[in-house]
Amino acid sequence: MSQKNFALGKTNLIICGIAVLLIIAGFLLMTGPASSFGNGFEPDIFSARRIKVAPMVSLFGFTLMIVGILYPSKDKRKEEK
Repeated sequence: MSQKNFALGKTNLIICGIAVLLIIAGFLLMTGPASSFGNGFEPDIFSARRIKVAPMVSLFGFTLMIVGILYPSKDKRKEEK
């Protein structure tokens, strides 16, 4: 199977792979310990890691995914000329 059959090039796939890893890392940062208290309140839910850092990492991953899909491939540019 030749490379011409794929919609995305090698660089695009690498960028998209990094984006997927960042998205997974962001969601893992959002997780926390299970509620072990009798009343069910976990004060760690308001930590800066869960409220600020994790959503920013996920947002950066989603943005990088868009960039990875729209990034122009060098092979496509050579074919157009």
